Amino acid sequence: MTRSLPVESDPQRSCPFCPGHEDADLPALETYGPDGHWQVRVVPNRYPAFGGADPMVVTHLGPVFTQAPASGVHEILVLSPDHDRSWADLSDEQSSLVMGALRDRMVDHTRMPGLRYSQAVVNFGREAGASLNHPHAQLLSTPFVPGEMSMEMAGFARFQGNCLVCAISAAEEEATHRLVYRDDHVVVINPFWSGTPYEMLIMPRTHQPHLFRADAEDLDAVGNSIQLALAALRARLENVAYNIVFHSAPFRTSGDYHWHVHLMPQFTTQGGFELGSGVLINVIPPERAADELRSEVATPA
Repeated sequence: MTRSLPVESDPQRSCPFCPGHEDADLPALETYGPDGHWQVRVVPNRYPAFGGADPMVVTHLGPVFTQAPASGVHEILVLSPDHDRSWADLSDEQSSLVMGALRDRMVDHTRMPGLRYSQAVVNFGREAGASLNHPHAQLLSTPFVPGEMSMEMAGFARFQGNCLVCAISAAEEEATHRLVYRDDHVVVINPFWSGTPYEMLIMPRTHQPHLFRADAEDLDAVGNSIQLALAALRARLENVAYNIVFHSAPFRTSGDYHWHVHLMPQFTTQGGFELGSGVLINVIPPERAADELRSEVATPA
């Protein structure tokens, strides 16, 4: 069992994401919920990593020094009005609202001149980079495609004749021993290549490069599977910190890419060899992790 370190240095500080404190945020971009009572709220990040509409122009300052404006959009999705909930506690309806809000904001970003790529993330726990306890996600859109995404897309391109995610999903369902959860719309596994303990990959069955073009049933199923996976993780490891990363193809990219979600618990700390070599050492085999998590999932796989 493991416990996350306290996130906030001053727990008595007023939470800007709680109902009644909306004036602490910049004006909402979108709100979701009945009768004026918001259930999901989207606001600009007060301290954005990317902002502004300057064009992506690289400046060379020397033979090995280059820079470019940090243009783009950085938004916060407040996942629930309840300060003490996490995605593990959300209902199916609330998870659907979150996924719908994420889709809507990505669609809006595709219409902004110069932007090429969106990535949504959830950081839960101090070890995962969270600075506030209130459940929230971040959506960052940039005028460039990050290197990690470019490398992942190159892997899809090398896997000729079939979609890499479709092939992984089919192979893992046949093998079953790394399967955590499945239903008619989604498959959740501890992947064969897991770099960290209890790492999960969440794959919608429908082949679609872009999250923002996914149909409502697939979005709902992915949101629900995230809730189930996180609840199982908490049952096994208590309040472990984690990161959720949504991978969707760049806006104007087509082909064999298949949108998916990485769920990475911060269960261990990388040592010097891992940081220096890029070789990850996973101390818990994915087959064991899947067996443990599968036994905690509320709905059997």
